[in-house]
Parts: sequence; C-alpha cells; structure tokens
Amino acid sequence: MLQVNVLRQQTDDVKKKLAIKNFSDITLVDIVIALDDERKKVQLDFDNTQAKINATSKEIGKLMAQGKKEEAEKIKLEVGNWKLEVNNLHDKLLAIEKQLHDTLILLPNLPHNSVPKGKVAEDNETVKEGGTKPTLAADALPHWDLIKQYNLVDFETGAKITGSGFPLYKGQGAKLQRALIQYFLDYNTAAGYTEFIPPFMVNEASAYSTGQLPDKEGQMYHATEDNFYLIPTAEVPVTNIYRDVIVKENELPIKMTAYSPCFRREAGSFGKDVRGLNRVHQFEKVEIIQIVEPEKSYAVLDEMVAHVEKLLNNLQLPYRILRLCGGDMSFASALTYDFEVWSAAQQRWLEVSSVTNFESFQTNRMKCRYKNAEGKMQLAHSLNGSSLALPRIYAALLENNQTPNGIKLPEVLHQYFGSNEIVAQ
Repeated sequence: MLQVNVLRQQTDDVKKKLAIKNFSDITLVDIVIALDDERKKVQLDFDNTQAKINATSKEIGKLMAQGKKEEAEKIKLEVGNWKLEVNNLHDKLLAIEKQLHDTLILLPNLPHNSVPKGKVAEDNETVKEGGTKPTLAADALPHWDLIKQYNLVDFETGAKITGSGFPLYKGQGAKLQRALIQYFLDYNTAAGYTEFIPPFMVNEASAYSTGQLPDKEGQMYHATEDNFYLIPTAEVPVTNIYRDVIVKENELPIKMTAYSPCFRREAGSFGKDVRGLNRVHQFEKVEIIQIVEPEKSYAVLDEMVAHVEKLLNNLQLPYRILRLCGGDMSFASALTYDFEVWSAAQQRWLEVSSVTNFESFQTNRMKCRYKNAEGKMQLAHSLNGSSLALPRIYAALLENNQTPNGIKLPEVLHQYFGSNEIVAQ
C-alpha cells in the first residue's frame, strides 16, 4: 500500500509512474489527498471539541467544590451538547478513514525508475541470455508426449480426481518432482535461507497484506465457509510471518525459503500455452523471501537474481532474464525480473521465476517495521523470488535432454533422483 505522504509530496511523479504501469484511474490520487485533507479537518475538530470537554469538566469540578451547583449544572448541559458533537465527529472520522483506506488500496505500487514503458509481455526488456540451446533430432517430442512415453504424469486421472489442470505425478515422474524440490531447498539453505513449511491456506488479512487482495481475488481458490484462501505461492504465508512485527535492526536481513503447492484458477487461459505442464491449477514451487533495510533492497534484488541465475546454470538450462515493463508487472511490484528457460521441443521460452522488489508496499500493509540506529521506526522492504517453479522446469528438462534411449538429467540431480537418467519402464 502506498503512503499518503508520498502521494501528497510527490503528486506529479506518482501520476507519471502510475501511467507507466498503465493504471487507468489516476484521479484516485487526487481523491486520496482530498479525503486525507477532510480526515485532518475532522480530526482537528474532534481534538478541539474533546479538549473543550476535558477543560470544562475540570471547571465543573471546581464549581461544585465551591458550592456553585446551579452554575455547574448549566455548564453540564453545554458539555452534554459537546459530547453529542464529539460522538458525531468520531463516527464521521471512522467513515472517512475507511473510505480513505478503501480508496488507497486500489492504487498499485509505483514502478522503479528503471522499469521500461510498455503494455504487454512483448514490451519487456531482455537483460541477459545464458546457456546453450540444444539442437534436437527432427523427431524430438514435446514434454506432454515424453510424459506419456515414460509414464511420468497422469493428467486424465488427475482430472477425474479433481479436475483439469490438477496433474497426478507417479513413479519416476513423482521421483523427479521430489528430487527437484529437495535440490532447490538444499541450494537455498546453503545460501543462508532458513527453511519453513507454511500453512497452505491463509486468512483474508494475510492475502491482503501481500497484495493478493483485492487485486487477484478472482484467481484464488476460496474456502468460503471459513473465509480461507488456498495460497498462490509460499510468498503469502511466509512473508506474513512478519505481519504486525517490529524487527530488530540486527536481525536484518531476514532470509526465508519454503516449498509449497500453489493453487491458481488461471481463469481465461486457453490454447497452446496450457498444454501439458505449461499451465496448471496446482503446481509446486520453492520460494525465497527477504526482509531488508530499505537502502539495501536493490542490492539484495541483484543478489537474488544472481542466486536464481546460478541455479539455472546448475540445471544446464538455457535461459534469459527480462526486466518487466510497466504493463506486465504485478500490482504490488516496484521492479521485477522474470526468468525464462528455452523449451527446445516447443521452440519457445517458458517463464520459471519472477524475482521482485516490493519496496515498502507489502510491509506497509503488514505493518512490518524496524527501529534504525537513530531509534526511528521505519518500514522494512520485502522481496521474493521463485527458486524455482517446477512445472516448466520439469517440461524443459524433459524436452531439452531427451535421447533415443532415455532422458539424461543434469549432474546436480543425480544424487537426489538416484540415477542419471529417466528410462522406459
């Protein structure tokens, strides 16, 4: 959530940055400022009236002590009117504060100065490419056919159990999934991230704090009776560990990692992008999260990007890093780098990670603060990244490493998978 003082002090700059994000209702900035002006006026009237009540109540006490009961009773009537007025002002203040809050949360985070203009994914900026694209045989298969050939994932039974987009991994397919999860977690904890196993459902306050609500309500599975949401990523529960927490400065940076299943409705998805593991409603992901001092957050963002890049190099997957344009960024993001891997059989790039600096957008919603060396309370900055999302990593590993006799696996997975390749069984 943006801070009102930023909107007030940097109004023109805020509007320009919202335009880079292609946010259509920029007039909300002026509405927020006007509501804050009204809030301040009502607050002042409330405080002044309350002060009159307090001062006059003391005067009444003195008059009563002096035996001037009749004079005291007259003043009491006046105080009674003031009390009615202060109650009305209190109710008015609460209503304005709610309207201000409800309007403020409609504004997305402001993009960093380096974010390029653009509306769609094609406008994203390629920052770097790495690895070598494999050359496959003419009869190379896409991962959905390899999955059938090696009996790795059963989409039909998953659809019977739940519905389309809920894959059932089995045999070597389940083993590869587990191997990837374990490797990602070991890689992250070796880099100083503390591992967590979070709840896989969150309450409304948690979904609001990280920016999923109200922006992505339609994409989340909602258990209505308990008002819980199935998580779209471990970012949501893990970041919320520090909701309403004042962190000690010497505890920063806080580095956390977690595996979780992820649930997304993906409403409106269709076509070739949804074949096989390209787009599913339940998938697995390992996440990294950091909570840091504001002045260090962009250095930490670079560190997290390098962390994910090394992971992809270890998996021997060709990749590219994109700086997302304003129109392709998430509601809460200030700056996001996407990682895509090359799918040799599909001849296309597949997104496998987003690494994002939210600055104080999430921590303001969460009230996650720390006291700096001067004793001043400040909002921390939060960052997160996929390290990594499994479905498209899984797909690229199958496609890029297929041979006539099996699917070769990168060396880093051998100890986790218990073999160097997937073979027909």
